[in-house]
Amino acid sequence: MGPGAGASADDIRAAYVLGQLIARADWVLVTGGRATGVMDAACRGARAEGGLTVGILPTDDARGMSAAVDIPILTGMGQARNNINVLSSVAVFACGMGAGTAAEIALAIKAGKPAILLNVAEAGQTFFAELGKGQVHLVNTPEEAVALAKRLITGA
Repeated sequence: MGPGAGASADDIRAAYVLGQLIARADWVLVTGGRATGVMDAACRGARAEGGLTVGILPTDDARGMSAAVDIPILTGMGQARNNINVLSSVAVFACGMGAGTAAEIALAIKAGKPAILLNVAEAGQTFFAELGKGQVHLVNTPEEAVALAKRLITGA
């Protein structure tokens, strides 16, 4: 999860690597599926490593979809599709921050899903860490994010 058009260059670089690492872990990548920002970068990274990508799109057609999405889910739900993104995930990675990303983190907390924040400003880190009461985890690199997710998922 992360910003689309407002994604920074750092967000895009980190999301690409995160996508690569998710694919290397043999996990399925679920994103918002659009051809912009973090969604596109993560899908491209996973695709480069032979990973499977699912794009849960806000529209009822595939226009604007990332070319690196293998399985598009057309919802026609607009931003309400964020709940599908979260509920379809075992862990939620947030790379950067925007209004949609903030909504997805809040939904992850409500759904009891671990949320791992990367490239999130200090104010956002503090807010979500307090709101999440141990469910929100802060990391500095994509490698830390995936290693933490593996520990959280397997309990090891």
